[in-house]
Amino acid sequence: MAGQKTQSGAIASTGENYFEQRELKKGAAGWILLSFLGVAYVISGDFAGWNFGIEKAGWGGLLVATVLMAVMYTSMVLSEAELSTIIPSAGGGYGFARRAFGPLGGYMTGVGILFEYCIAPAAIVCFIAGYCTSLFGPDGSLMVYVPVSMQDVVTMTLGGTWITKMLFYVLFVGVHLFGVGEALTLCMIITVIAVAALVAFILSMIPHFEPANLFDIAPKENVAGASTFLPYGWMGVWAALPFGMWFFLGVEGIPLAAEECEDPTKDMPKAIITAMVTLLIFAGLILVFGPAGSSANLIKDAADPLIGAIQSPNAYGGPTFVSRLINVVGLAGLVASFFSLIYGASRQFFALSRAGYLPTFLSLTGHRKTPYVALMAIGILGFLLSLVVDGDSLLVIAVFGASISYVLMTASHFVLRIKEPDLKRPYKTPGGKFTSGISVILGCFAFVACFLANAKMTCIAALIYAAFLLYFLLYSRRHLIANAPEEEFAAISAAEEGLN
Repeated sequence: MAGQKTQSGAIASTGENYFEQRELKKGAAGWILLSFLGVAYVISGDFAGWNFGIEKAGWGGLLVATVLMAVMYTSMVLSEAELSTIIPSAGGGYGFARRAFGPLGGYMTGVGILFEYCIAPAAIVCFIAGYCTSLFGPDGSLMVYVPVSMQDVVTMTLGGTWITKMLFYVLFVGVHLFGVGEALTLCMIITVIAVAALVAFILSMIPHFEPANLFDIAPKENVAGASTFLPYGWMGVWAALPFGMWFFLGVEGIPLAAEECEDPTKDMPKAIITAMVTLLIFAGLILVFGPAGSSANLIKDAADPLIGAIQSPNAYGGPTFVSRLINVVGLAGLVASFFSLIYGASRQFFALSRAGYLPTFLSLTGHRKTPYVALMAIGILGFLLSLVVDGDSLLVIAVFGASISYVLMTASHFVLRIKEPDLKRPYKTPGGKFTSGISVILGCFAFVACFLANAKMTCIAALIYAAFLLYFLLYSRRHLIANAPEEEFAAISAAEEGLN
């Protein structure tokens, strides 16, 4: 790779084939596919993970936490809708922050997104293993009859084992390697199935709705503000914020598909807003009818809360045809998020690597225009993490990275409204700086909540994040690729300021 360094330390030009080896497939997705991608990123949060917030705060506390996070995400995606029409690149939030805060701010945002999108699939595959255990029995065994002999029976151990996790990673990383159009279409089909499972669950729980079930956790003694509604007081609400986020975590990743989009200036705002409205509806329904039809106390620490709810004594009292159906189809929800988050992680790796923030080999693409090195790296890393860390701890790490990126992304909107008020904005955020300001404040609360939810894992995540920052300060800031899209946006902006 040859080139001349600019004053900022970036390489002004690259080898002839540099960008030819790092191309994504243009026009692979319209706003409908992108809307499904946004829902797919998140929909696993309706199936598992959110209920751990009940353990931290009780149902009332989780309700308050979820409402606050719904406000944060809504204001954030409205800000993102504007930013995505200004800077339509595969870097997504990292590209927004790069323009507003320079290379360090962009890198800090990008690493936060990497934490979220690389770690969340590892958490989800743990939940998938939990659902497999519910489906195939406590020993996780599924009997498969092989037509070699009428008596031959092969036992495949799926539930809760490393084999389950490996199979899911191999299969779905493989689909992504095949092609982005095929991957997003399959993602849409899986998401439709998952949505159908959620609708079936909600309809099944409505007849068993009992408000008292929401408040069956006794208030904790000697805790300030503890009550039947908030059994762990207001500090419990704060600790539950990361789990309230689980209903929406990932929707902000739609702009990561900008370079594979048909028309980013039109498609991105429509897709982001459509996905967010869908997620808000399902978050409200699941949070109310799941615990109210069963027991908040019963499902507070369940790996498969929807199955635990529908089979609880207050609901159907054990396995039924409907619960089995939801269990089987419910795997689609976890798979949809698992599948789509791998897509998002690979595009973030691709963008940061292509621009020189991470080793450039991670952005290599094959003849099918997919970042195959990044995809394989994500698969190996996620699988290994899922073996040594439990799902709810991985969830906290993902939220740690997400909250950093949220604060910086929405602050980018706020800053660019001030620094570049005349910038062409095909879509403008309702409320402007006030809207993004709300998200910045709530994002700061969500960041602190990670330490309340799991201080040990958050501190570990902070140390790893610091190592990434050290890599940038000592090496990559001197090796940025000036003609990468995000760097070119910054160069054009600087040139325009010079003319003015």
